[in-house]
Amino acid sequence: MTLLSRRTQRLTSSLIRDILQVTQRPGVISFAGGLPASELMPSLNLDELADDYRQYGPSEGEPALRHLIARQLCALGMACNADTVLVTSGSQQGIDLVAKLFIDEDTPVLLEAPTYLATIQTFGVYGAKFHSLALRSGGVDPEELRQAIALHRPAFVYLIPTFQNPSGYCYTDEVRRAIAQVLDETGVPLVEDDPYRDLAYEPVERTSICAYLQRAPWVYLGSFSKITAPGLRVGYLASSPSLFRWLVSLKQSSDLHTQRIGQAWLARFLDSPEFETHLAGMIRGYTDRRDAMQLALRSHFQGLAEWQIPAGGLFFWLRLSHECDTLAALQAALARDVAFMPGDPFFPAADQRYPALRLNFSHAGPDEIGRGIALLADILSNAISASA
Repeated sequence: MTLLSRRTQRLTSSLIRDILQVTQRPGVISFAGGLPASELMPSLNLDELADDYRQYGPSEGEPALRHLIARQLCALGMACNADTVLVTSGSQQGIDLVAKLFIDEDTPVLLEAPTYLATIQTFGVYGAKFHSLALRSGGVDPEELRQAIALHRPAFVYLIPTFQNPSGYCYTDEVRRAIAQVLDETGVPLVEDDPYRDLAYEPVERTSICAYLQRAPWVYLGSFSKITAPGLRVGYLASSPSLFRWLVSLKQSSDLHTQRIGQAWLARFLDSPEFETHLAGMIRGYTDRRDAMQLALRSHFQGLAEWQIPAGGLFFWLRLSHECDTLAALQAALARDVAFMPGDPFFPAADQRYPALRLNFSHAGPDEIGRGIALLADILSNAISASA
């Protein structure tokens, strides 16, 4: 008999990945995953990259890319240099390294409710005991954070303050500063996940909470997947010096180093005039798609749900006005070639759930968005009637 670790008993399938397998069918309109639009991605010109990149490289990442990342983070107000930047295999690896660094079985962790689904999966595999903070449009309540820290004594707090996934919410500056003060006073580490900050469609507060910290340890997670090409699988983390050497060692035990060719291409692209032109075009394209979804929702979802138009990121978060079996609605939607993400899996604890769905607007074109939202409204109206 094969004896597997206790950890395997906590493994769960990713609903997003399961849905994405279905959405590969021709004709399916997908609002499910956070997929960038293929037509808005840059071309991958790998000409003139040095042959040296065929060889093993440093675990910390390519020096040129690390310096570019550090320069950007310093410009955002963080106390950072290239010596505390680690290039990862997507920001998902950064989440995994954080879990390995902090979490044993039954380690208490504080997260938003709702929060990023893959984080719940990853932390859960390592045995985290979740305690959640109710998320409002301006962020979590700093006083509630203080009380939760005193009650649960978490190993760290995980937050997505800018264009939060799944809600799209953006913390106010007042809340960001107050959270930093609470963490400095209590000494609890912050893990700040920030993969969407460059996808801003209107002016909004985006200062990192890490930039406001004076004493508390921190880890800041970033990604190039949403603004270039996710197939490269290049992300990064930066951290306070006391944590960095442990994160490098954990990286070495995972995969030695992130693939070098993608790092080299990114370093060249990010430091070129073409990058700003590309990013501006991507933002224009996503603004059009966001506005198309807002128009469709106003036409078809009045009375069915409440939502806010996101100032950035890739998602609308709809809080349904009535109870509804969203998993059953998903199956009905897939049968009619439209996909979405039910809200339930984004909640770390069942007691804070409410009926909701997350809709991605970056992948489908404006015309598809209009057709798909009309179909989805009909499906959810039927599902709500069935639940009544």
